[in-house]
Amino acid sequence: MTLCSNDYLGLARDPAHSAAVMAAATGLATGAGASRLVSGNLASHEALEGRLAAWTGQEAALLFSSGYAANAGLFGALLQEGDAVFSDALNHASIIDGIRLGRARKHVYAHGDVAALEALLAEHRGEGLAVIVTESVFSMDGDLAPLAALVEVAERFEALLVVDEAHALGLYGDAGAGVLASLGCSAKAGAVVGTFGKSLGAAGAFVAGSSLLRELLVNRARSFVFSTAPSPFSVAAVEVALPVVEAGERRAAAWRAAGWMAAALEARGWWQGPARSLIFPIVGGAPERAVALSGALLARGYHVQAIRPPTVPVDTSRLRVTVEATMTEETVSGFVEALDASARSLGIERRAGSHVG
Repeated sequence: MTLCSNDYLGLARDPAHSAAVMAAATGLATGAGASRLVSGNLASHEALEGRLAAWTGQEAALLFSSGYAANAGLFGALLQEGDAVFSDALNHASIIDGIRLGRARKHVYAHGDVAALEALLAEHRGEGLAVIVTESVFSMDGDLAPLAALVEVAERFEALLVVDEAHALGLYGDAGAGVLASLGCSAKAGAVVGTFGKSLGAAGAFVAGSSLLRELLVNRARSFVFSTAPSPFSVAAVEVALPVVEAGERRAAAWRAAGWMAAALEARGWWQGPARSLIFPIVGGAPERAVALSGALLARGYHVQAIRPPTVPVDTSRLRVTVEATMTEETVSGFVEALDASARSLGIERRAGSHVG
């Protein structure tokens, strides 16, 4: 049993959903054949982009081949010499690498620390375009960025706020459009990055924002300009997934599973407080401890990969446990029992995690 997948709504491996995707893709070409700016631009690309823009409360959107390509293209095109970018210390590697492709000065603020961000913004005010970037749900810790406060700070300092909703789309808001949507702040973000390889059970990504931002990316985002366009099959897969995501039944099931996991872990001393995401980091510390615990769980039938530096900071190696909509309460309780037994056999003490920073 796998408990480290990002297939939060269970769509990627659902036979009925796969059959629906195959039916929608009947007769479609398997590839676009070229980049969008050569001969690969399709009406289905533009239709999906319009739908994604409306879903995330933005003017326009642009498809990319992956979340990594989306962040690389966005920051490589957006950031210019003389600009300043302010990045949360725990932002994803794709954001970090994207910032490196730009020519702006980078300022890293302590994770989730709005006061530290404000101080940096005040210190570097007037140095060109100011861009604040954060994940909405942090991929390795499962905690949420203080987005309401970041929106206010961005407005006050006239900064562009970029929010990567990779681990939030499909799970938050009435239509699953992300944390920004759940807060009623969709229109306050300068750009939203989203992926299809998680809750939507497909592949690819997008950047949503103003029409002007889309035009900038079309002309200057190298990961867009020099990549073959997404295949018609991939577009069809996302189109089939979106109404399922928006309907909400799977989202509700996923949050039930998250509640079961938080409660079961807390009962055994591995967790504190409610579930605010579907990601549960377990056991911080030395890499060998996380690897040993992962191996012990695998021997008991549970696949949870150990996450080690450089993916996470030194001395914070962990098991990144995730839940999915298809999980039962029995599955969750069985896993937590196996976790407890495996940790005892290895002499690993419980360390309570939390979604509160």
